[in-house]
Formats: sequence, C-alpha cells, structure tokens
Amino acid sequence: MVMSDCIWWKDRKLAHTIHFPKWSGEGEEKFPLIIICHGFTSTRIGVDRLFVKTAQELVKLGFAVLRFDYAGCGESEGEYGDNEFACFIDQTKEVISFGSKLPNIDQNAITLIGHSLGGAVAICTVAVDDRVRNVITWSAVGNPFEDIKDIVGYNGEHPVIDHLGYAITEEFLLSLQAYSPLEDIKQFRGNALFIHGSDDPVISSRYCSHYFEESRKRKNGGSSIVLIEGANHTYSSIVHFDKLISSTSEWLVKNVKVSVQNNLKKSV
Repeated sequence: MVMSDCIWWKDRKLAHTIHFPKWSGEGEEKFPLIIICHGFTSTRIGVDRLFVKTAQELVKLGFAVLRFDYAGCGESEGEYGDNEFACFIDQTKEVISFGSKLPNIDQNAITLIGHSLGGAVAICTVAVDDRVRNVITWSAVGNPFEDIKDIVGYNGEHPVIDHLGYAITEEFLLSLQAYSPLEDIKQFRGNALFIHGSDDPVISSRYCSHYFEESRKRKNGGSSIVLIEGANHTYSSIVHFDKLISSTSEWLVKNVKVSVQNNLKKSV
C-alpha cells in the first residue's frame, strides 16, 4: 500500500510518500520504519528512481518506508537556497515525528537511510535524536562544505550560484562549515552501515572507510561497511543496485530489534 500526503515544516509543506507492507489490518502488528533522506538538490524519487526502487524492495520484507522531499526540492514548498544545513536536520526531525505517529509503526525500530549529502544529514540527525536506532549511509558526504563547494564551483566571488537551476546562496554554503558528520557519528549509540561505490566520481569512496573507523571508536552500537566494486554515485546499473539493496536488506533484517523479527517473517 502506498500513501501520499504532506508534512508541515514551519510554514512549508514537505511532500512525501509512504509505503506500507501488506498486513491483515487486524491486531496490534507493528512494522519497523525506514526514512530515506535524499541528497543535494535531489528528490524522494532519486536518480534513476533509486529511492522508489529501494522502497519497493524493502516493503516486501515487512518494512514501512517513508520518502520525502526537503524544502525547495521535488514537490515540497520553499526555495532550496533559503535552507541552511541546520534546516535539513530540523526537517528530518519533523519527518521522524510524523513517521513515528503513523499507525502500525514500531517507534522503537526507526532507521534513517541517507544518500550523499543526505547521508551527512542523517548522521548529524541521529547524533542528537535518540529516537533513531539504526542509520545507513549510501555514498555519504564526509566534509559537507568542501564537497558541496567543489560540486557547485564556489570560489567566494559570487553570493548566489546557479546550480542546475537552483539558486545556491553563499549563506547556505558557509552554513555547512559548522558540521562534521565524521565527528558526529561518534555520538550515535545505535547500529550503523556505510556503503559506497568504488567508482564514485562525485564523492570519494574513502569517506566510507573513514566513517567506519570513526564509528568503531564508540562504546555502543555496531558498525559495518560495504564497498561495491565498480558502482557509481547512484548505483545506476542493475548489478550495482542489486548489490546495494541486498547488502542493505540483509543488514536491516539482522539489526532491527528482536521483537520486530516476527513481523518480518510473517510479511515475507
């Protein structure tokens, strides 16, 4: 079952889509929730339908999946350049609040999946929001300011940069300097999985191992890493997407709380 509606963040509507597993509609059956955080100027659909395909696969395993557009992206209201990095964290928290109140959702089994800049947002969110038990990054940005600066070609000479039709302000770019997801991962107490493609031309795959090594310094929570040989930034080939989704699915089934396992088995 797929549901679409909107979430309010401040005075803006955030468009979203919810995928629910099939269930009888009877009793108190609860499903784990996955929230997908898209990347820089992306949408809840994703390049080559990355997030749509992901939701379709994960819902088969008994997970509810919530995809949403950050303000100024996709069908959400607002201008992307009006955001600062803190706004993305705040929007993600709002989506967590919305998702956790949905019917038949297990509030103790919430996972964030973040792609690219969304991976950095997911890490910085879970570092301060203990409602999230698991986090997964795909091709995650490790140094938000330097990485996005390079993507848009920022050199300090222009207050606004036209990037693919998005007005990226200097204020937005400079706001990225205050955040270090590689440090923030050490504050997360849950389980973490880091995935990257070895042939990513956009964001260095070295960040994947950096995240893994930093996360292992934590006292709580397990950490795993998967490097997909030959994959690009968006896992666009059939073989690379299959590896991405199989690695993600296997890890999720293993790491969701024990009480959820019965729901997964009944839904397969």
